[in-house]
Formats: sequence, structure tokens, C-alpha cells
Amino acid sequence: MNNISITRAAPRMRTINETAKETGFPAHAIRQLVKENKIVFVQCGAKTLVNVEKFIEYLNEGERGVV
Repeated sequence: MNNISITRAAPRMRTINETAKETGFPAHAIRQLVKENKIVFVQCGAKTLVNVEKFIEYLNEGERGVV
């Protein structure tokens, strides 16, 4: 059987505070978007990790473009 290798970059996942520092967007506003399930995130234990690329895409396109 042939091994098929597909490589793709892992998404940049950051905590809410790291995302806020990286984007200049307020942390409380990011928390609100997470609470409303409007941006791509995962729960990792007690931490919430935000997909930074998808978050920036959301900021550029609004609700119609992402989630």
C-alpha cells in the first residue's frame, strides 16, 4: 500500500490575550465573539484558543465570510 503524505500548515492558535496583543483588538471583544460562537476557537482545558487567521478573516469579511 502506498503512503500518501499531505502536508499543510497547522493553524495559528493563540489564547484570547495573545490574539488581542497580536491583532490590537480588545480581549473583551474577542471573548464576546467566542461566547456568541462567531469566530473559530477550541477549548483546551480551561484555555480558549482562537484560530488567528480565521479571526482576521472574520474582521475583514464579517459574519457572512467565515463561520
